[in-house]
Amino acid sequence: MKIIGITGGIGSGKTEVAKVFKKSGAKIISGDEIGKEVVERNRFVLKKLVKMFGEGILSSNKELNRRKLGGIAFSSIENRDKLNTIVHPYLLSNLKKQIKAHRKKGPGIVIVDAALIIEWGLQKELDYLILVESSFQNRIKRLKEYSGYSQKEAINRIKAQIKDRTRREYADYVIRNDKDLKELKRKVLFLWERLISKMV
Repeated sequence: MKIIGITGGIGSGKTEVAKVFKKSGAKIISGDEIGKEVVERNRFVLKKLVKMFGEGILSSNKELNRRKLGGIAFSSIENRDKLNTIVHPYLLSNLKKQIKAHRKKGPGIVIVDAALIIEWGLQKELDYLILVESSFQNRIKRLKEYSGYSQKEAINRIKAQIKDRTRREYADYVIRNDKDLKELKRKVLFLWERLISKMV
């Protein structure tokens, strides 16, 4: 079993890359999905978030409004760090448990799709790390078109993350995503064949 991480800044297209790998036969562990479960289903975490950021992060039916939470959390480095301190220990613990469980299975390829692999030091748990890069302008465009963020929201989220030059220091492979989905798929499938060849 090979565990391969996919990282990259928000709006870079790393989740699209993961989708191509999934269609090719890889299993996917999604950091975003685990994070969503942590903040929405773990009542202890939700209670901590409300205590830290106020009831304004809740919807009318007392469920978490992730958009409101994100707006507050990414408005300053201090707020972002407060959010990370609450959520990340649970998220990272869950990720590591899933990686460990998949290690016992096999053969095959498991993709860990997570933006903060390097910040968490999670690359130590992986066999390979793929970095998906894209220009600042393209990332802004995608966040506005597909996620509904304002220009300011998109910029705040991008600037809250580490730079690609830092990510490159840890990456085994780099995929540049500045063209269309067809070109991205071609690059991913080419890399998939290289990874498969290493398992034979």
